[in-house]
Amino acid sequence: MHAEIKGHKSYSDQVELLVSRGMIIEDYDSAITTLKRVNYYRLSGYWYPFRQIVSDVRQDAFYPETKFEDIVALYEFDERLRAITFNALMPVELAVRALLGYELGKIDPYVYLDPSKLGPIARDGDKYEAWRKRFDEELAQSREDFVTHHNRKYGGLLPVWVAVEILDWGSLAYLFSFSPENVKETIARTCGLSVPQLASWLKALNLVRNTCAHNGRLFNRVHTIMPKLPRVGRHSDLDSMSVDWSRTFGQLTLIQFLSDRLGVGNKHLLPAVVKTFPKVRSVPISHLGAPSDWQESSPLWR
Repeated sequence: MHAEIKGHKSYSDQVELLVSRGMIIEDYDSAITTLKRVNYYRLSGYWYPFRQIVSDVRQDAFYPETKFEDIVALYEFDERLRAITFNALMPVELAVRALLGYELGKIDPYVYLDPSKLGPIARDGDKYEAWRKRFDEELAQSREDFVTHHNRKYGGLLPVWVAVEILDWGSLAYLFSFSPENVKETIARTCGLSVPQLASWLKALNLVRNTCAHNGRLFNRVHTIMPKLPRVGRHSDLDSMSVDWSRTFGQLTLIQFLSDRLGVGNKHLLPAVVKTFPKVRSVPISHLGAPSDWQESSPLWR
């Protein structure tokens, strides 16, 4: 038996519904303008923490003093956070692409097309075949000038340092996992990590990147892939962090660390956006996963 789908509500009806549930809306016209810009359902994810809990069940009614302007402030913070996180990730991604293309190219310009020249994971079969099929699809759909050039001059064969440029982050992470051990160790060492650590970080940050690219809610997300961390004593700037690595602030710390070790990007971007977290009584910065002393907790965030 399926629940009955709720009927369509006008913008005015949506505002009245929120008010009936206890939300304080001082400017109805402004609220309607916001709902025209941001879907009611999308915005509901930001007022979810403001809904009362009774006997472990989340209610429709809001806690006292819940203000629409606070919901909008959280939403707008999350917009900024997604944009800045995406920008901060980009130079890290480009650096990993460059390193992987360079190190694999030493073996053979077309090493990625021959699993016998890659690592044991590639020779396992199914995973490599699925990756190769996806690569061929991405190549066929690419409209990059360099792909057209190689099609015309070299019959479409791309050397690996060119091929890495058409891979999305997920495919790039798989190519890293397929690589010979010495290649993976060289790249991981450049990042200040072990091979298993870097592999887990690439997977974790791929999900962060996808959340940003698809406008998912980021600030209070619980991330499903836990990064493997270096042993205590290896990196003092990570040792000093006391955070939940499954929360967004922990994931942002991974970006800060890689930006530092790879010497790329602007390491002031993420601290600057975290500073703009709105002062909302019911949703403190701990929802981001950041400690109250986050700015002093590590040189990565100072």
